[in-house]
Amino acid sequence: GFGGLMSFVVKGGAEAALRVAGRLQVFHRATSLGGVESLVEHRHTIEPHTGIPAGLLRLSVGIEAAEALREDLAQALGQ
Repeated sequence: GFGGLMSFVVKGGAEAALRVAGRLQVFHRATSLGGVESLVEHRHTIEPHTGIPAGLLRLSVGIEAAEALREDLAQALGQ
């Protein structure tokens, strides 16, 4: 079926969220969340005036293996 969409807030605001996004290797940074590949977006960078939390990252899950995505998130978050 369809991939999931989720978001979470990284403690430490925009700087910490961008650092996490930059460490991701399987998730690709993109402003579109509609492809077959897993994507990460830091919406606050695009629309800071909307009230979106500065530390929020939005993920779109693609067709990669679930374990590869979990491992990528864990290493990016330093866990």
